[in-house]
Amino acid sequence: MDEKTPRMAEPRKSARERILDAAAELFYREGIRAVGIDTVIAQSGVAKMSLYRNFASKDDLVCAYLERSAQAHARWWDRMAARHPDDPKGLLKGLFVALSHWIAHPEFQGCPFTNAAAELRDPANPARALALAQKRAVRERLRALAAAAGAADPDRLAAHLQVLMEGAYSAGQTLGVDGDVGAVASAAAALIDAACGESA
Repeated sequence: MDEKTPRMAEPRKSARERILDAAAELFYREGIRAVGIDTVIAQSGVAKMSLYRNFASKDDLVCAYLERSAQAHARWWDRMAARHPDDPKGLLKGLFVALSHWIAHPEFQGCPFTNAAAELRDPANPARALALAQKRAVRERLRALAAAAGAADPDRLAAHLQVLMEGAYSAGQTLGVDGDVGAVASAAAALIDAACGESA
C-alpha cells in the first residue's frame, strides 16, 4: 500500500463483541468459574450496565461464549473439509494432524467444551447442555465421515476417534510441547486404516 494512501479505519467493535472477546480469552485461559463478571468488565472496558444490557447473567455470557466457540469450530471444520474434497478418509486423518498441531501450541488450554463440561456439573446448567450438545455434534460428524470413508462399523470408529480426541486434549495440557504430539495423528491413522480395511 502506498504510504500516501489513507488507511480505512476499522469499525469499532460493539460493546457485545468486546465483552465476548474478553470473556472468551479469560474463560479459556483461566476457567469459567474462576473468572468473575467484574474481571470481564475490566478487561473489556465496558460499563457494568452495558454488560447487563447485553447479557442478563454470567450464565448467559457463558452460553454466548460457547455458542461463538461452536461457530468457530464449525468454520474450522469447513476449512479442513475444503482441503480434502471428496476424500473423507483424508479428512478424518487431516483433522487429527491439525489437532496435533493445536495441542502443541503454547496457548493451548484444552477444548473449551470439554473444559466447560468438567467445570459446570449441574445437569440443569444451560452452558453444560451446550457443551454436551457440541460433543454429540462432533461424534455425528465423525460417524458420517467414517461411513463415507467405508468403515465397516462407522459408529465404533467414531467412538474410538472421539475417545482419542478427548485424550489428546488432556495430553496437550499435561505433556504440552514436550510430549509426542505426533502420536495423536499416527494413532488416528492406524484406527482409520484398520476400520476401513487397510493396514496401517
